[in-house]
Amino acid sequence: MNVAELSDLFVWSAATALTIALVAYAIDLARATEAAQAVRAARRPAVVGAGATSGGDVLTADAPPAAPAAPAPRRRAAGIAGSTLVLGTALLLVAIVLRGVAAGRWPTANMYEFTIVGTFCATAVLVVVQRRRAIAFLGVLVTGIAVLALVLALNTLHVQADAVQPALQRYWLVIHVGVAILATGVFTVAFATSVLQVLQDARAEGRSRLERPWRRADGLRQAFHGARVTGPAFAWLEQVPDARRLEALSFRLHAVGFVLWTFTLIGGAIWAEEAWGRYWGWDPKEVGTFVAWVVYAAYLHARTTRGWAGRRAAYIVFVGYAVVLANFTVVNLFITGKHSYSGL
Repeated sequence: MNVAELSDLFVWSAATALTIALVAYAIDLARATEAAQAVRAARRPAVVGAGATSGGDVLTADAPPAAPAAPAPRRRAAGIAGSTLVLGTALLLVAIVLRGVAAGRWPTANMYEFTIVGTFCATAVLVVVQRRRAIAFLGVLVTGIAVLALVLALNTLHVQADAVQPALQRYWLVIHVGVAILATGVFTVAFATSVLQVLQDARAEGRSRLERPWRRADGLRQAFHGARVTGPAFAWLEQVPDARRLEALSFRLHAVGFVLWTFTLIGGAIWAEEAWGRYWGWDPKEVGTFVAWVVYAAYLHARTTRGWAGRRAAYIVFVGYAVVLANFTVVNLFITGKHSYSGL
């Protein structure tokens, strides 16, 4: 087994560890739902018989408020999820180092390498965020994206470790592409945080499209009663930070990602002038990167100066992340340009 094959083995090992983390986070999320439902049931007023009046009426009294539950010990599923998340991130780092050794260069020259390095950045950011406060939903969403990305990379995007084109044999491969990958990892965790923010905000305000009086969809509305955001299936939202705190975390992550993405755009222009003699050439990848920058700039501007908050701001985040993904997949695979370095 050569070094390149050993790197692939470590990627598979990382995917396995992250899959275990995904399952553990899902179990922790389910247990959080059960705990929240139990607390809600304990707080419901109970009707007790208090004797009969002369008129035969039964007096009722509310049960005394339940005592606050004692802080539960760290759940086993949460511990397994956190440990395997760190393990998967470490295995992925080893795989990246071995890939670089096998190729004899910085391992970010094609879509396969971009994917595994970007996944590592996303899981590393998740490790940092989860250390402050473990949120099972973030773990489920980010590790789910990570596992899907690694499996697709290994089965669809994988190429042999080899030298790169002369245009890529520059130190900008480390600076420009490396920063772009780091920004993508930060945007991934920020996107997951925004999804959780929207769910929490909808539950706090008691909003659910399924609660609207649809005469033709009463059966569907009743069938999905437990699956709506305000229903018992999402009771775990009562145990995560409120929407305002989640929005603040999302904003901080996006601010960091935007700075990195700005440097990506500027660094790419400098590299383009060095390699092709022009700073800007309307190449599809350049346009896609700029569009993503504009969307995230609009989000930060709307959030800080226009007073946009809540779901309106989060929807801009969803658009921005979709543009980032499209710029990586659609542009690399289906559009020909100077940045067509997918290796496929």
